[in-house]
Amino acid sequence: MKPLFISLEGSEACGKSTQIERLKTRLERFGQRVLVTREPGGTALGEALRYLLKHAPEGRGMVPEAELLLFAASRAQLCREVIAPALKEGLWVVSDRFADSTTVYQGIARKLSAQDVASINDFAIGEVRPTLTLVLDLDQEVSRRRLSRRARPVNQPEDRMEAQPAEFFERVREGYKALAEAEPERVRLIDASGSADEVEQLIWSLVCNVFSL
Repeated sequence: MKPLFISLEGSEACGKSTQIERLKTRLERFGQRVLVTREPGGTALGEALRYLLKHAPEGRGMVPEAELLLFAASRAQLCREVIAPALKEGLWVVSDRFADSTTVYQGIARKLSAQDVASINDFAIGEVRPTLTLVLDLDQEVSRRRLSRRARPVNQPEDRMEAQPAEFFERVREGYKALAEAEPERVRLIDASGSADEVEQLIWSLVCNVFSL
């Protein structure tokens, strides 16, 4: 049986959060039990690492190698504490990012060794792997406009990842495209420039096809 595990990927402001909630609702209407989680995060340890990676002033001078290992630490905890037990119980797991984020952000965009990144990813996730990965693909100009309109919670520092330069996110986008070309059965590109309803329907059609719903 295929693991009922779907990850959503993409650059900043591509609409992942919206589509994850809509997918959860669709699956639940279909009578399925669904667990939604996120990376980094999803556990007490992971949420602490998330703050360090994204917002804490201590993370401002973080080197790419340290960033890679902190993401991997969060993922290792999430896989063993949350995802693997949920899949064993027959739940669907829908994750806002997974190991592909590290492949693209730290491997391709940060230009770390692809071999090193793959080895660390494999060690972190063990046997836990998504059956389907949906990459919400969005032009960077549209992404930047969406980010500029996004309200930041009061007293929350700037997101360190969102603050990267435009060329960084161009490498991210191209990295995801390369990943989809390399693994076409698992990784599917979704045009995220349409309306939320249009993107939702594209995602649901793919999920129904892959999981024979």
